[in-house]
Amino acid sequence: MSLVNKGKLEIKLGKYATGTGQSLTDPLLVSRAQDYRRHTASRMIPLEPSDILKRFSAGDYHVSLKVDGEFSLLVYANGEALLVNPGGTVRVGIPAVDEAAALLKKAGVKTALIPGELHFTKASGKRPRVHDVSRVARQPGSQAELDQLGFSAFDILDIDGQPAGDEFAKTWERLTGLFKGGKKAGVVESLWLKDAAAIEAQFRKWIEQGAEGAVVRSDSAGRFKLKPRHTIDAVVIGFTEGTDDRRGMIHDLLIGLIRPDGCLHVVGHVGGGFSNEERRGFLSDLKDSVVESDYIEVNDQVAYHMVRPEWVIEVSVLDLIAETTRGLPINKMALQWDGQAKRYRIVRRMPLVGMISPQYVRRREDKAFHAADIPLKQVTDLVDVPLADRDARQLDLPKSVLIRREVCTKTLKGQTMVRKLLLWKTNKDELGEDFPAYVIHSTDFSPNRKTPLERDIRVSSSREQIDGLWTELASEAFSKGWTPVAVAAPTLPSPAAQPGPVQAIVDVTPAVATILEPKKRGKKAAETKAEVPETSAAEAAPPVKKPTTRKKKAE
Repeated sequence: MSLVNKGKLEIKLGKYATGTGQSLTDPLLVSRAQDYRRHTASRMIPLEPSDILKRFSAGDYHVSLKVDGEFSLLVYANGEALLVNPGGTVRVGIPAVDEAAALLKKAGVKTALIPGELHFTKASGKRPRVHDVSRVARQPGSQAELDQLGFSAFDILDIDGQPAGDEFAKTWERLTGLFKGGKKAGVVESLWLKDAAAIEAQFRKWIEQGAEGAVVRSDSAGRFKLKPRHTIDAVVIGFTEGTDDRRGMIHDLLIGLIRPDGCLHVVGHVGGGFSNEERRGFLSDLKDSVVESDYIEVNDQVAYHMVRPEWVIEVSVLDLIAETTRGLPINKMALQWDGQAKRYRIVRRMPLVGMISPQYVRRREDKAFHAADIPLKQVTDLVDVPLADRDARQLDLPKSVLIRREVCTKTLKGQTMVRKLLLWKTNKDELGEDFPAYVIHSTDFSPNRKTPLERDIRVSSSREQIDGLWTELASEAFSKGWTPVAVAAPTLPSPAAQPGPVQAIVDVTPAVATILEPKKRGKKAAETKAEVPETSAAEAAPPVKKPTTRKKKAE
């Protein structure tokens, strides 16, 4: 049996084609890629170059070049191979992948799951950049460009149904044996070293050659990611005040960069690197700059005070991450600064980055709130950010599609009660973690209650599960005595009954709202967007990819 349904793939060039996880005969392969990425990320310790000599004692360390590419899981079975990434993108027909299949077949392997990096090999000999990979993988301009894509393996997840052992030295020996002789498909450049001095020297050598960094692996010490720090000049747009022994000081600063479209994109917050004197002085000065804002960022249940975009600061970061461990974009709010009204206006959430270990460096009094001084390009030169060149104000999201609608009434003590259920498909779940695939919204109005109007939301990533939830909720809501007052909208067949894209049944006019939830310090603010089809309730829900449900009061 083939690994993929070729009828669900999109031909890009020649034999090269791409598809979603739905094109796989085993859709759980996407979860395998996600789980490996998440497990590896949770165990990988970011380490600054200055700490190398302090961290590693004498021992055996596998030190490998950190390839600037796209993490992908090589899936092989009986002579056929493909790549699948945590975002669910499937790639077939890449020459490097076909070469990997030939090498594994020659070695007598029947099935394999091998993590690695899809990267671009420049003819000039310069180090590849993720921008090149993204460009060619999305739409190669020629067969020559496609031939420059390479695959570098760095681990074994499974060979012939057996997981790799605990000793990485044996895993690496087998991996290098499997890919011996490969030209486009091979293993990452690496070597075994004995102490911190040797690790630092090799790291410096690779960095001087233009590499992204290095990965150090030891069965006893763990896994480490070594990368040079990067600096970013950003504008301060908000602050929070410290508590307890830091009362009267700033806790952290919210910062942003200017997009090519002129919008101000929230990058994140920085809370380290300040002296106590700076924390006190900054709080005193910034309190005089507080302005109104339609958008509120929350940190550890404390809202940021938004301020005029006047201060520019230099921030150093150990790393910038452009996607989650599931391969989804990290969305941050894009704002418009209304200088006349002295107020921030919401534009929309757009993909950006997460900052790893941000540290305040200094005030940049020589720079101002100007596109030339704090451009988004500082980030996009380092990582590939989707839609970075698009105008956030002109970007239209896919419209939701109403699937079911049912309204019933009941009269009690001369008062009319109303209950309504709506089920819609968001068509936005592939854009990121802000939207679930399906939403059920219930409205319950009873004039005899202390709170006459009550609303609830249920969400799911599965059509089959959301249909089951509908049946359950409808049986509870519309029991004996409830009379239908409106004919239910036609129901879209479930995917199993009708393959192919779902067509809209009704015209849905979106009204966008933003719901904010508290977050813990150091983590991203939880925000969900809502699109409201034929109801005033918000289409709001937490990130959902696996079939899950959540019941939440709608504000």
